[in-house]
Amino acid sequence: MSEALRFELLGPQRAWYAGRPLDLGPAKQRAVLAVLLLAAGRPVPTGQIVEAVWPDEAPVNGLNVVQKYVAGLRRVLEPDRSPRTPGRVLTLTDAGYLLRVPPEAVDVVCFERGVQRARAAQAGGRTAEALAEVSAALELWQGEPFTGFAGPFFDAARHRLVEMRAVALETRTDLELADGRDGELVGRLVELVTEFPVRERLRQQLMLALHRSGRQAEALAAYRDYAGLLRDEYGIEPGEPLQDLHRRILRADSGLLARPERAGPDGRWTGRPEPLPAAAGTPTGAPAPPSLMSPAEAPGRPLPTDPAENPFPPTAAAPVSARLTVPVQFTVSAQPGGPLPQPPAGEPPAGLPAWVSPPVAPLFGAVPPTGRPSGVPGWLSVVVTVGGALTALLSFGMLTWLVVLLYGFWRRSWGSVVAAVCYLTVAVTFVTVLGSSESEEVTAPEITLMAIWLAAWAAGVPHVVLLNGRLLAWLRGLWRGRPYADRNRLRREYARYLLYQYPSARDDLRIGRPDLPRAYDDGGLVDVNSVPDQVIVGLPGLTRSQAQHVVVDRRLRGPYTSMEELASRCLLPAAATDVLRELLVFLPPAPQPGPPVTPAAPGRNAG
Repeated sequence: MSEALRFELLGPQRAWYAGRPLDLGPAKQRAVLAVLLLAAGRPVPTGQIVEAVWPDEAPVNGLNVVQKYVAGLRRVLEPDRSPRTPGRVLTLTDAGYLLRVPPEAVDVVCFERGVQRARAAQAGGRTAEALAEVSAALELWQGEPFTGFAGPFFDAARHRLVEMRAVALETRTDLELADGRDGELVGRLVELVTEFPVRERLRQQLMLALHRSGRQAEALAAYRDYAGLLRDEYGIEPGEPLQDLHRRILRADSGLLARPERAGPDGRWTGRPEPLPAAAGTPTGAPAPPSLMSPAEAPGRPLPTDPAENPFPPTAAAPVSARLTVPVQFTVSAQPGGPLPQPPAGEPPAGLPAWVSPPVAPLFGAVPPTGRPSGVPGWLSVVVTVGGALTALLSFGMLTWLVVLLYGFWRRSWGSVVAAVCYLTVAVTFVTVLGSSESEEVTAPEITLMAIWLAAWAAGVPHVVLLNGRLLAWLRGLWRGRPYADRNRLRREYARYLLYQYPSARDDLRIGRPDLPRAYDDGGLVDVNSVPDQVIVGLPGLTRSQAQHVVVDRRLRGPYTSMEELASRCLLPAAATDVLRELLVFLPPAPQPGPPVTPAAPGRNAG
């Protein structure tokens, strides 16, 4: 019976039985089915269904309402079942309601498994097979999932699936760039950049595809648009890999046009794929430096003890392989191929490598360096800001429009241009009206106009000061308490990098184990698979019941491999996963030492 059912969640929610579409009923009944499908094959407690479907205000008789919708789903999913016959597809167990459908009947499961198969094919060197698998998985998408469903449960599930799709799209583009399909990718990348405007990896791929297609000016324009967006909206600069690609395009680096050899008949590459450029100065064919090697290429490396073995080069290169990247918790930056964090300054304690820094207490009001070079020197930015502010102040607001207009043209910010027009209108109106007045008495309209002029003068000076993106970002950081968070985030990224490149750091530095004495500051990381229960209960963002659910689930079903799996197994809301994503690492549990095995003495009948 269940083999004839098929469900779609990646887009409009639909279901079929033996090829015939099913009417899933009212919205709440569809929401109950969506909760059960996301946990297909696992029982879902009734209380969790109520919390997911009615997040704001649960009905007084929530259990009876769920039973009503479950009965409606049974009639839809098992139309041939008699009313007095127990359900076989949707059953009630001691642990909750269980939807018994094969995994391949749900498109979400097919999508996730397709990405996993592509990852396995990529690791095995079968790039053509990986491209086919990730393309087939992406074809399952018909639109944004869970439209019309509100609440933390569906928000978290939607965010997880959309993020997986974005990473899969980036991976497919990497593989197609490695296959030399530059020209045909440009149109699709333009659409993806519009859909995901702040994903730096897509911008990097678009620039490379344009440059390889002989459209260098458009590649430079794409960088300029993205840099302007970051400065205007967030007060930051693009990442170092994107800036390095921009510099190489400017100097027409011939290495960007080099393409790998095509795949052979068996789907394996005869050369190493290079979808994105390496850092300038890296010789072609040379072995990748330690910072660019994957764990599979350098497993179990010990921590370096010689400062000459510092794995942080002055300019971090983008990955040179088209290795499939999925959202895991061992990445150094939010975007694949982002800049590696530089180790904070300080003298290392005894017994640690020379490049590993000791704990440093954060200073109030200090913003740690980001390692990203700005497009304008710091001293010039300060001089221009002070000069603009003095111009607006000493001209009594009459030249504020000129300063704002010049900034708008420089940054290509239409909002600043509109503001400059408003300042100019106030100044011209003020001079025209008061200059043409022949009466010695001040009229009411003139008083109003003077008030507007004074307000524009008073607002213009801070407006000019806040046009400085660095200052604006710094003030935002102070307002949100970011100095502490930024310093700890940098240390967490640095600790994740150590775990990724040097697995022995897990035991040597006790990263992710706040319950153990240690001298290394990892920024507050927590190894969710190894820490004791009391640490889980104290995690920020989790209620006591959610923390207890995590503890029990970890005991019964084993360790977690990613934030997505933790959120799925424990039905965590998006608010909790956003906080935990910054803190948790998912390391395989350390093997427990067992008693020594002594060989048995040979018996009498031993031959």
